[in-house]
Amino acid sequence: MLPATRIHGLRVFLTALIAVPILQQWMSKPVATLISMLPLILLSVVQYRQAACNRHDWQAVRHHPDLWLTIMGKAVFWGILLVLLAIYPVHWALHALTAVGLLIGMLIAQRMSTTHIETGLIPVGALGIMGSIIVLGLPSTLLLQMALLLFLGVMGGFFVSPLHALLRYHVPSEQLPKTIPLDHVTQSAVMLTFVGITALLAWQGVTNPLLMTVLTATTVAGALYTLYHMPQSLLRFVFSRLFRARYRLKVLGFEHLPATGGVLLLGNHISFIDWALVQMASPRQLHFVIEKGYYERWYLKGFLNWFGVIPISSGASADSLEKVTEMLKAGEVVCLFPEGTISRTGQLSEFKRGYEKAVKGTGAVIVPFYLHGLWGSRFSRSSGFLRENRQSGFKRDIVVSFGKALPESIPAHELKQKVFDLSFASWEAYSHLIDPIPVNWLRAAKRMSFRMAAADVIGEPLSHHRFMTAVFRFAALIKKLSPEQNIGLLLPTSAGGAIANMAVLTLGKTIVNLNYTASSEAMQSAVQQAGLARVYTSKRFLDKLKERGIDIAAILPNTPLTFLEDLKAEIPKHQLLTTLLLVMLLPTRVLQWLYIPKIDLDATAAILFSSGSEGAPKGIELSHRNLAVNARQVADALNTLDNDVIMGTLPTFHAFGLLASTLMPLSEGIPIVCHPDPTDAVNIAKGVARYEATLLFGTGTFLRLYAKNSRVHPLMFQSLRYVVAGAEKLAPEVRRLFLDRFGKKLLEGYGATETSPVASVNLPDQLDTRYWKVQAANREGTVGLPLPGTSFRIVDPDTLETLPTGADGLILIGGPQVMKGYLDAPEKTAQAIAEIDGQRWYKTGDKGHVDEDGFLTIVDRYSRFAKLGGEMVSLTAVEQQVRQILGEAELELVAVNLPDDKKGEKIVLLMAGTYDEAAVKRKLLDSGMNPLMIPATIRSLAEIPKLGSGKTDFGSARKVALSL
Repeated sequence: MLPATRIHGLRVFLTALIAVPILQQWMSKPVATLISMLPLILLSVVQYRQAACNRHDWQAVRHHPDLWLTIMGKAVFWGILLVLLAIYPVHWALHALTAVGLLIGMLIAQRMSTTHIETGLIPVGALGIMGSIIVLGLPSTLLLQMALLLFLGVMGGFFVSPLHALLRYHVPSEQLPKTIPLDHVTQSAVMLTFVGITALLAWQGVTNPLLMTVLTATTVAGALYTLYHMPQSLLRFVFSRLFRARYRLKVLGFEHLPATGGVLLLGNHISFIDWALVQMASPRQLHFVIEKGYYERWYLKGFLNWFGVIPISSGASADSLEKVTEMLKAGEVVCLFPEGTISRTGQLSEFKRGYEKAVKGTGAVIVPFYLHGLWGSRFSRSSGFLRENRQSGFKRDIVVSFGKALPESIPAHELKQKVFDLSFASWEAYSHLIDPIPVNWLRAAKRMSFRMAAADVIGEPLSHHRFMTAVFRFAALIKKLSPEQNIGLLLPTSAGGAIANMAVLTLGKTIVNLNYTASSEAMQSAVQQAGLARVYTSKRFLDKLKERGIDIAAILPNTPLTFLEDLKAEIPKHQLLTTLLLVMLLPTRVLQWLYIPKIDLDATAAILFSSGSEGAPKGIELSHRNLAVNARQVADALNTLDNDVIMGTLPTFHAFGLLASTLMPLSEGIPIVCHPDPTDAVNIAKGVARYEATLLFGTGTFLRLYAKNSRVHPLMFQSLRYVVAGAEKLAPEVRRLFLDRFGKKLLEGYGATETSPVASVNLPDQLDTRYWKVQAANREGTVGLPLPGTSFRIVDPDTLETLPTGADGLILIGGPQVMKGYLDAPEKTAQAIAEIDGQRWYKTGDKGHVDEDGFLTIVDRYSRFAKLGGEMVSLTAVEQQVRQILGEAELELVAVNLPDDKKGEKIVLLMAGTYDEAAVKRKLLDSGMNPLMIPATIRSLAEIPKLGSGKTDFGSARKVALSL
């Protein structure tokens, strides 16, 4: 808004306020007021002439109804205020209270309009001015007069401040140099007319009480006229005050909303009150298109008609679409939810194409928007448990993001991509407001109290109270022993491992979970890169590793090892009891103050080292913001339930295991059942059955093991609600095998350590039994839709230009979960992160495409292509065809590319087991397989190299192939 000192009417009023007491010694008060105005009025005329305004400029203003009413509204207000100064019989110092009130009102109006113009203040101000003038015309005490004049000023500030902002909103910046002088000269003319008539009537003997009556009538007429033109703004203001008591609104891209002309707003539909929040974010009146079933309700119909709501049947009736077209042609703003129904998953569903017909030929623009913050509210279709988890305070943070105006011809799939991108912007803004994982964990743990927090399959469960006690006691010991920032952990997937990870986070320190399945060189490199002075581990766990031939003491001879068993023995029983009583009795805020320091969201929370499947491991820095946001995204997508229990099998050195199986459930109050060996199918199945686990995350390799193990009875997996496969491409035969064996559909997800790690997931389709519509959330062969707040872009790998929908290219992932960067490697970070339109996108190195509904399909990694005589051949496709031709869907094999003098590269196939290599090659040739895809060399191995996560170790496989 404009600074007060640049408001023409205010300057005239203040000048009169100072000059009138002086001039009044020689003339009447109305004449003194008139004379005091003349210098600034003449100045406005001079400025008008200097701006060279002409008839065309006047016509442009007059033919813009909103702009003309804005200018006249201000002019009439200042005219009324000056007349009151001229005729109201009080000391001039009391009128100064009006000036003070004006400044107060303007400041309040500015605070209420930080992200959008609060036009509801205009009718509120008009009513306040009317009430003040009416009461001032009645007999009253001095104290009441003072209060009324101050209140009049505040209401005046409410009235004129948004009008000044609207003037700049309605006028393009290049036209302001002419429009502002027109505004000033119009105000001058109206003020001069009002005061001039008043002076003339006073000169003719009209008394002050009669003049006050005329002024009151004029004010009442102006207020009623304002209410007639702005009833929606007044009601919106009232509703917004009620909503603001519960919701804190932030608006992004406000400048993208055109001030005039037809606009079709299209965005996501997440709750029953989306309309209210979008209207609060818009300065223009919106006409919403709503389901006819709601419109026909007798207690709503009249109210909705008053607001110009457009009813539409589920079939997108022609009459309703025609009404939308008419309103757009008339220059109105229409808001439509192209999904046609409220989301049942929190994700975007299919965009219906009815809007394309409605907007065609109207000359209107399309403005996309994304609304964040209402999933998990009572007005959404989220679970009751998720609603409890999202009640972190009395106020809920809401972000509305408007995108740039788009042409009316934009197809639905391109529009949906724009909304995905806006979800990225909305969540990015929200991520700066989110609490870190330790705070969310403490809040959830206090709420869950005596319920189970974590348990080992072979062990006793821990309640949240006991878990909190252990975390705070271990945190105190770690703080004493390790003043350094980075804390090394070498622990199995266990309740103890979860306690240690949370203890480090509550200190504001950085977790470094070491990969005990990596090579000695990789582990030593990780310790060195992270600068670890000490590693916290377990004697029992090291003994088990030693049985497998992994001697950690020998691998890390220069790094002190501190055993959790020893630390536990050092904790006096009275300290445990005292801490237990504190966590049971003290409120969350006090515990947070005692045990969790203020944590910088952008500080590094965890350093994870990449799998090294395609080279040396890199240290990946994930911030507290990255982890907290991704935990929230995953929980929102899963729509977590009160009875959910997670079966945690993935190691915490793996990003999926750390986030999805450890930190997310802890911060959401979901119990974890832990087992350190992801290949131990029987004990994992026992853990699922014993604790009735509902969520299981794993890799395709491990899930294949569970389905093939005859000792795992289908009833043991009966409680599972979702089984999500990630970290590697899910083979179709594993999907079929799991479904046939357990009756459970595998849901494939996707991500990378660099994205904290989850980026997308398939979810079960949801049926709306009211309108018999299905929200598609699962598409086999894809890795699903992006998580809320995440967006995919498919680009040319060389130019980074966006490719058409359906075209294969480099996959970019955008979202607030994208890593800080690689540890001490700014060059590598710059190579991996693309800055596009001010947003950070991670270059995955994967090749794939997005379909029209937003589902992502992975073709292969770019590094997993062999270039043979100029042709690019997917090594994954080679592996799939070999399995198909040999008729062995479960065959363990890997294809790698090696240098070749003739073709540039050649394909080498490594197969687990004993095979007649010549016979295999002959069979491939006889099958009619594309000659380019037939491996140049086939070799049998005892086993294919694997990483700790179960993924194929491509780096090691390539080294093996080179050595043969």
